[in-house]
Amino acid sequence: MSSESSSEFQQFENMIAGKMAEAHIPGLSVALVKNDQIIYARGFGARNLENNIPATPNTLYGVGSVTKSLTALAIMQLVEAGKIDLQDAVSKFLPINLGNKETITIHHLLSHSSGIPDLGTAHTLLGRLNGEEIETWIPMGNFDDLFLHVNSASKELAAEPGKRFFYLNEGYALLGEIIERVSRMKYDEYIKERILKPLKMDRSTFLKEDFLRDPDAMTPYILKGKDETIKAVATRHPFHRLVYALGGLLSSVIELSNYLVANMYDGVFQGTRVLDGCLLEEMHKIHVEKPTGVRFYGDFGREGYGYGWTILEDFLGHKLVGHDGDTGVSSAHLSFVPELKIGVVAAANRGSSTYPPVCPEPVLLGALALLMGKDPMKEIPFFEIENRFKMLTGVYEKYKGIDRLSVVQKGGMLYLDSKETDMIVPLVPENDKVENCKFYTIPVPGGKFPVEFEVSSSGEIDLYIERNRFHKIAPIRK
Repeated sequence: MSSESSSEFQQFENMIAGKMAEAHIPGLSVALVKNDQIIYARGFGARNLENNIPATPNTLYGVGSVTKSLTALAIMQLVEAGKIDLQDAVSKFLPINLGNKETITIHHLLSHSSGIPDLGTAHTLLGRLNGEEIETWIPMGNFDDLFLHVNSASKELAAEPGKRFFYLNEGYALLGEIIERVSRMKYDEYIKERILKPLKMDRSTFLKEDFLRDPDAMTPYILKGKDETIKAVATRHPFHRLVYALGGLLSSVIELSNYLVANMYDGVFQGTRVLDGCLLEEMHKIHVEKPTGVRFYGDFGREGYGYGWTILEDFLGHKLVGHDGDTGVSSAHLSFVPELKIGVVAAANRGSSTYPPVCPEPVLLGALALLMGKDPMKEIPFFEIENRFKMLTGVYEKYKGIDRLSVVQKGGMLYLDSKETDMIVPLVPENDKVENCKFYTIPVPGGKFPVEFEVSSSGEIDLYIERNRFHKIAPIRK
């Protein structure tokens, strides 16, 4: 393992540092794995801002929904042991009755294909446990409350089970309770004994007391304010049994690398098997397609969900398996290319409850491109789109300064910002071609108003809005 900078990863490190500044990330840790070895590991920034304590590869972070893959792995272990069948009805194990004729099975919960849209449990719990000011007042103190919440949602069933992807945090909370009832062990104890210990993830935990006494644990942060007034405010991490199975694990990128190796090597880590390879393969294949299709960082073929994992079928010619996680005050990303035995793990001590997003996924996938011997700036479309947007943003002026407006970027969109009319208007891309500089606005329902940028060979940029021609005269001041 190397924690030293190398020329090979200098570009990657520069991109990480840039994204951290842009997204106001206090601390971030990253590990890259090739075959069964960590070939790069480093912490960036501070795990604690008040004392400027640096983040390290061993810093413990809340990994959020990355935990779902461990919950799914535990279920598959019980399948392997003959204690659960994937086609078993959830009602066989839990007092769940939505009053519909369709049977919701273990398979449906694992693949987020139950047909039930999000019921807001994670929003309720994380907001409450993180100390946010918004309270939903929904009873959610224990699993009896959760059963009541789910059973009351019979009219929310929006699709026949197995037919449509709806990411359902409640489903994984139910899976965690099934693990407890079938194994007769507490969820956190089962995961510790059957997964974490065999994978030598000895510091990884769900428990508040373990986290608080760890010498290298993150301080979780939320952002408050906006623009120049943004500041990171220390807060608390969510600890509760209802959160454990859907997103409660705390771990380091070093220990998560062990987990990644086991997933790349048919369930085996350093001679210890945690799951049969055939069952692991079931976890890593698409069981339901995602409706979004194209990710924000590029189109990499068919996208869907397996059991606890998201799958892209054509990431630079190979299948990519991964998952993101977010607790509101921390975040994580884990992805790997099974065929090439390469992977990346990252975690940060800020969540994505506010923009910009955390754990810069395009940069992390760019690291995988580097391991594949490819140039991420050319292979990951996000970067070309980002550069194009940065080029187009700025202050624009008409002939002799008679009128002026700005083009600004907010999230993944460009906007026209006119101080004169006090309006901010979104620019909708005409198509998904990166090199295209044609957009439109929607001034009235059903109407389109063309907006086009023209870039000269010398780099000068003009903006055409119907009869008006604007010239870019300055960049946006931050």
